[in-house]
Amino acid sequence: MAYGYAHGYSHAQVVPFNVLVETIQVMVVYPLFVLSTRQLIQLHALKPFITRIQHAAESQRGWVRHFGIAGLFVFVFVPFWMTGPVVGAIIGFLIGLRPLVNIVVVLVSTYVAIGIWALLLNELSDWAATVNEFAPYALVLAIVLIVVVMSLLHRRHNRSGVNKQT
Repeated sequence: MAYGYAHGYSHAQVVPFNVLVETIQVMVVYPLFVLSTRQLIQLHALKPFITRIQHAAESQRGWVRHFGIAGLFVFVFVPFWMTGPVVGAIIGFLIGLRPLVNIVVVLVSTYVAIGIWALLLNELSDWAATVNEFAPYALVLAIVLIVVVMSLLHRRHNRSGVNKQT
């Protein structure tokens, strides 16, 4: 979204595109995950990806289960590391939500989050553009750097946890 706003795209272009991308992700990965956990299909190429998502979902499902549908909504809505619609849909499956309820909760939460982030990022991009014409690109770069740093810290934390167990 930040990239779209930095390039001057409007809400009418950025928001529907992000809604489409997130919807496609959920509607493709969720059925693949369900079918693979039920041993109905085997996707060797996607196995590491599915396994990583399953581990992330299982580590977060306790508190989501405690709060039920509201917990799932908040989990998908809040932009923390390894949260979001795909992992949320898998958590919904793991805690036993019916598929229709699961998908509706996940997508509604995703759409609300996209709407709020769209307003925030558009305002940030507009503000940054008044400071300097290249500031929106610096904002996108800063977001990418934050994601990379969080990813590296997450990997380091996981490796140190594995080393302590052995």
